[in-house]
Amino acid sequence: MREKKSNFKKKLFTKKRLVILNEETFEETFSFKLNLMNVFVVFSLGGIFLILITTYIIAFTPLRELIPGYSSTELKKNATQLAIKSDSLANALKKNEAYIKGIQKVLRGELEYAKFNKDSILSESDEPSDLDMSASEEEIKLREEVNEIDKNSNEKVKNKKKSDKK
Repeated sequence: MREKKSNFKKKLFTKKRLVILNEETFEETFSFKLNLMNVFVVFSLGGIFLILITTYIIAFTPLRELIPGYSSTELKKNATQLAIKSDSLANALKKNEAYIKGIQKVLRGELEYAKFNKDSILSESDEPSDLDMSASEEEIKLREEVNEIDKNSNEKVKNKKKSDKK
């Protein structure tokens, strides 16, 4: 087992020579002294660099819009604006329907004309809020603690002013 490890280490770090020759004259054009570890490191760094460059191009250029699943920023902006417009149109439609129903009640005689008011009809179409605005027990305790801290800090300031005057 140790022999295999030592043989592998020797293979990784033994120097090899890469020579590029001119085919016609056999003249040495270029030569390198390499070992397997250097080749492995160079190819690993090259692969990482290639991955980083590709990721950068896809993430930070308009090229990403060509990938299925990515939508353009203009499309997202338009969709947001349309959602806001449709929501406001839906609210306006509810108010108009409530107003028309109120007018129909008046025309049928179900409601006296003197009691008919556009604002009251529109207020009926608004959804009432069922929020409980009373303070919880935890909030009351927190308020009391803050008040005590404020009282203590005010007393310290008053005592300091009195000692400064003396």
